[in-house]
Amino acid sequence: MAKLARDYAAAGDTFDILFWVGCAGAFDDRYRRVTATFAQLLDKAGIKYAVLGDEEACTGDPARRSGNEFQFQMLAAQNIQTMEMYGVKKVVTACPHCFNTLKNEYPEVGGTAEVLHHSQFLVQLLESGALKVQGEDKPSRIVYHDSCFLGRANDVYEAPREVIRALKADLMELKRSRAKGLCCGAGGAQMFKEPEKGDKDINIERTEEILAANPEQIAVACPFCMTMMSDGVKNKEREADVKVRDISEILADRVL
Repeated sequence: MAKLARDYAAAGDTFDILFWVGCAGAFDDRYRRVTATFAQLLDKAGIKYAVLGDEEACTGDPARRSGNEFQFQMLAAQNIQTMEMYGVKKVVTACPHCFNTLKNEYPEVGGTAEVLHHSQFLVQLLESGALKVQGEDKPSRIVYHDSCFLGRANDVYEAPREVIRALKADLMELKRSRAKGLCCGAGGAQMFKEPEKGDKDINIERTEEILAANPEQIAVACPFCMTMMSDGVKNKEREADVKVRDISEILADRVL
């Protein structure tokens, strides 16, 4: 069960990692299910983890991407102060946007914690044996869609794929993948903008490309990608036969 960092502090106890939930993980109905699944995997692995709860503020990524540097600086200072108060040394998050900001931009304003994306941490848990894949049934045909903030911005391409490969899944690679992958269209604060009239939405183009590979599951490792790919699949009226799922959910099928 998730425990608040302040409850650990009140009991004079410590924790191994801080699970940074993020705005989507806390408020988006679909990605809250990913938050719950990843928490269950941490419990299964015996990881002592904490969350900040209502003390966790937005990392400030959308503010900085959209040009509001002042708000970013304020949010960053607030979050860093909170983490220092609880002695946070390691942070794990399922959001590449939070990951990128906490890992690469918070050190500019005093952040010192080690930061991992949940795909990287899941690989560690699988390699250590803390999580063990059960049974012999192989998952269905899977296409993994690269997150820009995880891949191109941080060179994390293999960790999500290693999680899927651990299941001996039929993992298919798209022509546009890894460093040449096509963005879902939501990064850089574009999530909050409407497309130009007459233009095809980027997520629709990406969905068409993915569906042409005839997958049964589209694996993602980002809440923005989850939203954009899900909307694309619905646009093509394929939600009944093509599921969009986070890598943690796919892993949980064989672990929990």
